[in-house]
Amino acid sequence: GMKVRDICRGLGISEQTYYRWRREYGGLKVSQVKRFKELQKENSRLKKAVAELTLDKLILKEALEGNY
Repeated sequence: GMKVRDICRGLGISEQTYYRWRREYGGLKVSQVKRFKELQKENSRLKKAVAELTLDKLILKEALEGNY
């Protein structure tokens, strides 16, 4: 087999990235990794929605108080 160093070089990633990915995803099946990625994407979308709603709430609160 090829050495990790050579594989990483071919993929354009560092060995540190390889070992971090292996630690995070090494024991998971392909379907589990896909689901994990879907959940990360959904979590990101929900965080953005919460931030936007928080900003909307702040704007409305200031408008009601006459601080616009």
